[in-house]
Amino acid sequence: MERYTLTLDLKDDAKLIAEYEVYHRAIWPEIRKSIAEAGITDMEIYRLGNRLFMIMETGPDFTFEKKAAMDAANPKVQEWEQLMWKYQQPIPGSQPGEKWRLMEKIFSLNQ
Repeated sequence: MERYTLTLDLKDDAKLIAEYEVYHRAIWPEIRKSIAEAGITDMEIYRLGNRLFMIMETGPDFTFEKKAAMDAANPKVQEWEQLMWKYQQPIPGSQPGEKWRLMEKIFSLNQ
């Protein structure tokens, strides 16, 4: 198992943030399926203000490149991503169109 942590900002608008959370309480079944098929075994998203933090656990066959290719070929995932971009904004230092950014681990109690 591999664990990845990622971050992204939401637009700083209480109404949009509330809508975003509603979508994530009832994620589309096609999106849930695409996540699992990419080799992601668990995913959690946390929010503080408009900052999001994701913990993603993956199986041995997962790669970000494979996930990106699968997503690009899946019209329902593209529809979801387009919809989510209404609520999301890149964090400072992101490239144009870049969404979730990998975080660097700087401390572990058990290592």
